[in-house]
Amino acid sequence: MRFLRRFFLFFALAFLLPVASHAGWWYWQTHAPDWRRADWSSAKLLPAATIEPEATVHVFAARVGRWRGIFAHHSWVVVKERGASAYTRFDVVGWGTPVRVNHREADGRWYGNLPEPVAEIRGEAAERLIPQIRAAVASYAYSNPGSYLAWPGPNSNSFVQHVLAEVPGLHQALPPTAIGKDWRADGVFAGLTASRTGIQASLFGLAGISVGWVEGIEINLLGLVAGLDLRSPALKLPGWGRVGV
Repeated sequence: MRFLRRFFLFFALAFLLPVASHAGWWYWQTHAPDWRRADWSSAKLLPAATIEPEATVHVFAARVGRWRGIFAHHSWVVVKERGASAYTRFDVVGWGTPVRVNHREADGRWYGNLPEPVAEIRGEAAERLIPQIRAAVASYAYSNPGSYLAWPGPNSNSFVQHVLAEVPGLHQALPPTAIGKDWRADGVFAGLTASRTGIQASLFGLAGISVGWVEGIEINLLGLVAGLDLRSPALKLPGWGRVGV
């Protein structure tokens, strides 16, 4: 009983309190009432591809629409080969064929919410990674209609986490609010983190722990993540995401 009381106290302080406080803040923000009236335009985070000669790789994440934005981000991957006249965006959506190419602007808002840069790689390093990224996109197993599941996965963040795992040279972790990133197709999992800089144990993406240099320390309960960023010191809080440097 003492253990249960301590567990519920920890869960309330580390998970429920941050989500509740972020819900209060989110309530007072302005949001599009539905996807038709949301702003999906470019956030002007990327220069025009025609004036950007070098190869680039980007990972973005943006809050999802309406009440789900309280605790979740949507993430996607953008690539541009050297000398290419356009960016190519890869992400997964919950309707029709899940994996989409150039479904929206490369740096477009998501339900009106500004995207946040997660990773950026340029030049020769990007040139080496782009073929690996394209191969990882092609190898994603949940690309058939009906294979998307918002919670606990596979969803848009499960897809980007798959790319990160297949291309560890990206050396980046998704935001703690990227619900679905810890979902594993094999259910019970223990092994290396996506970046291969640490270890992870996960139970169907609903409970688990990760410890790694890139991922930091993360405790996952019901898809919500609390923990610490080790590379750039910060707290990882459910709802709020990464809070720090």
